[in-house]
Amino acid sequence: MSVLHVPVLVVGGGACGLSASIFLSDLGVEHLLVERRAGTSDMPRAHYLNQRTMEIFRQHALADAVYAEAAPPEKVATVRWQTSLAGDRPFDAQTLYVMDCGGGGGLRATYEAVSPCATANLPQIRLEPLLRRHAEERAPGRVRFGHELLGWSADDRGRINAEICDRATGERLAVCCRYLVAADGGKTVGPGAGVRMVGRDDLPEVVSAYFTADLSPWWDDQALLTWFLNPGSRGVWGSGALVAAGPEWGSRCREWVLHLTQAPDAAERLDASTFAERMRELLGVPRLRPEVHRVSHWRLEAVVAERYRAGNVFLAGDAAHRHGPNTGLGLNTAVQDAHNLAWKLSAVLAGRGGEALLDTYDSERRPVGRRNVDWATAASLNHQRIVAAIGLSPDMSAAERTAVFARYLASAPAEAREAFASQRVEFQAHDLELGFAYAAGALVPDGTAAPPRDPEGGRYRPTARPGHRLPHVWLQRGGRRVSTHDLTGAGASFALITGAEGAAWQEAVRRVRADAGVAIAAAVVSGGAGVPEGVWTDPSGDWARLSGIGPDGALLVRPDNHVAWRSPGRVDDPGRALATVLECVLRRRSKDRSYSE
Repeated sequence: MSVLHVPVLVVGGGACGLSASIFLSDLGVEHLLVERRAGTSDMPRAHYLNQRTMEIFRQHALADAVYAEAAPPEKVATVRWQTSLAGDRPFDAQTLYVMDCGGGGGLRATYEAVSPCATANLPQIRLEPLLRRHAEERAPGRVRFGHELLGWSADDRGRINAEICDRATGERLAVCCRYLVAADGGKTVGPGAGVRMVGRDDLPEVVSAYFTADLSPWWDDQALLTWFLNPGSRGVWGSGALVAAGPEWGSRCREWVLHLTQAPDAAERLDASTFAERMRELLGVPRLRPEVHRVSHWRLEAVVAERYRAGNVFLAGDAAHRHGPNTGLGLNTAVQDAHNLAWKLSAVLAGRGGEALLDTYDSERRPVGRRNVDWATAASLNHQRIVAAIGLSPDMSAAERTAVFARYLASAPAEAREAFASQRVEFQAHDLELGFAYAAGALVPDGTAAPPRDPEGGRYRPTARPGHRLPHVWLQRGGRRVSTHDLTGAGASFALITGAEGAAWQEAVRRVRADAGVAIAAAVVSGGAGVPEGVWTDPSGDWARLSGIGPDGALLVRPDNHVAWRSPGRVDDPGRALATVLECVLRRRSKDRSYSE
């Protein structure tokens, strides 16, 4: 059996593992990715890519490729609630409510103001092949599908020895690595490392069907997703959600995913043949002949790993947190996990960071995972508010349900309208997507209070407070326009952003580069006219408003575009201050020491 020595082994070739591979390649980290399946996902599953994920893809030269395959924004701008798509039954083809979603429609200006990136809608069945191509191009021969992790162990120094099998040939490979990234969905590595998942795994079962059909006569041209609720024979448990899956969009869409929640006492187990009949009934299209590609039964979960690090094993994506699809947080959180971990692995392997820097992956990402699991679960349960406001209950007869719908459609009571509007916690959760922050980790707090969070997760308030995502502002210099997010580049570089009177900070950057060997880009931003050559201007004034620093202040930005530290003004010894901050952020000293010491 041959032996491969590699710094990092990534187990899992879904969106999380492939993203991790791409980020590690861009950071110059040698690694091996193994995936037991021969190919990528055969179900569309996740599809919504929020602005934070697209910012990360932009940083790593992936965004343009994603946008090229994604749905045109105007074709996925709304979510709808209807009784059915068509039909001649009482109450068929009635629109109950329409809401803008994902930065579309009336949300567009708000979303555009705070990010260089729009959201994107690209089903996982199309995203993963794209990520695989880029991962293979950036790490030739090191992205191996059809290769299964048979087992692994850690020695007394924490180094990991793994056995990999080529499932096509049976050939085995021993891999010796320093770190293992578990992006395997939580099926193998996490349990093997003794990590428990904490939360609920007793939630309802969902049945999803991936199919091809022509729904062009009935599908709204701006709809991403349509929920169905009608007084038909199946009552509350007859509802479902239909999601467009491309490859063309709007009324020209041909591929779809229909999700149905199974009643707890359901006697039938839907398969490709029985699902078609349920589909015709729900959509109100009795002559529909769908080509069902796959039916998947899966159980909703709301679980988070008790820890994201176990020795030199790191859990990411579904291996670290699993929840329902509501709010579209799962894949986005997974990509953001990989992004947070990759730069830290790079820093430690290159000797720029201490081993304790890797502990901050857990302290930063696990609270985000916990909040997202809780939010997605609450958003799922919030759909029952619509059912209750309309007046439905599971034990009603068909006649009673029909009477309830008649009353609702005749008057659309305010309580029901607000129940529909309350779904904004799922479809307009802008603050949840961009406003998350790290309270502790690879950062130095500055003692300022965090801005208030919108309890409904909608209104995002940008801030340059340490731990938060760097606010996006368009800067200009010499006819060139860049986002503040571009100042760190795609590598392992920090960025120190100073005001127009920050010459001492610029000199500090030069000293630290030479003395500490840490890559730091230096940028000067001024709001005034007639600035010297090499200075970025802030035409909108947004940077001056959001940064929290004066003309002689400085802001240190991490490679992942989160703020590490902020000094409102000049300090006595900028070089020493910057060096001390970097020692703290990178954990180059004892992890028990802090900047204040």
